[in-house]
Order: sequence, then C-alpha cells, then structure tokens
Amino acid sequence: MAWGLANSKQPFLWVLRPGSVHVSESVDSLLDDFKETVGERGCIVKWAPQKEVLAHSAVGGFWSHCGWNSTLESVSEGVPMICRPFTADQKLISRYVSHVWRVGIELENVFERGEIERAIKLLMVEKEAEEIKQRAAELKLELQLSVQKGGSSYNSLNELVEFIVSV
Repeated sequence: MAWGLANSKQPFLWVLRPGSVHVSESVDSLLDDFKETVGERGCIVKWAPQKEVLAHSAVGGFWSHCGWNSTLESVSEGVPMICRPFTADQKLISRYVSHVWRVGIELENVFERGEIERAIKLLMVEKEAEEIKQRAAELKLELQLSVQKGGSSYNSLNELVEFIVSV
C-alpha cells in the first residue's frame, strides 16, 4: 500500500494506528525509506478525527474498509472513496459505493503497488475523477435533503417514533 501511495505522487494524510500493522525492524526501515521518498507530500499520524478530516476542503479521497459508519461519514461530506473491504458487509457496501452510487473505486483482492497507484490516480487526477467527485457531491446533497423536514429519512424517523408511541 505504501509504495502505491508514494508512486501516485498525490499529497496524503495516512492514519497508521498503533497495533494496526505488525511492526518489526524491517517495517520500521520501510517506513523510514517511505517517509524520505514522500517528504512533505505525506503526513503519517497515529490518530486523526475522521469526521473532521473528511469535512476539510483539501480532502480529495478517502481510503476505506467500507464499514457503514465510515461510508456514511464519507458520503455525508461528499468525499469519493477507494474501497478495500475485509468482511462480508464491507464487501457489499463497497460494491454499492463503487457500482451503484459510483462514488468510489473498489480494490478487489488485489493489493499491489501498481493497482493501488492506479486507483489513487483514477480517483484523484484521471478524467474519471471529476465525474466521481461530481456524483459524490450530488449524493451529499441528496443525503442532506433526506434528513431535512419533508425528506425521506426525516419522514421515516417520524413514522417510527409515531409507531413506537402508539404501541
């Protein structure tokens, strides 16, 4: 993943939580080489407030496992995704993000630097990037409208409350 990210030449923030990668001396050496290669183009941190990061205007894409909360946070901010699911529900959500909403690029079983670089460039700089970003912005607007008075989510929640109160 690291070298695909480096080779993409895109600026990035990478949250690398302690314990998320088995750290050995070779991994430490790899990270040192990686940091030297990307220089100031990349920032690696142990933690970041995901919702706030996604809301920042400088964010052009989000690498996600496609858990439902992460997906909703990304969609609510209009941020396109690179989807790398691990479990069953994440695979379903990833497929929906990439093939139905078409606001993301799905990495299917391929986890090599060339494929990662290609996905990042496709999401950030290739011709398709603008179309994906436009769809993400449209989906964000749809979501915002759905929770306003008269919107589908607003109405559904009110119906649920009315049902619970009536029981």
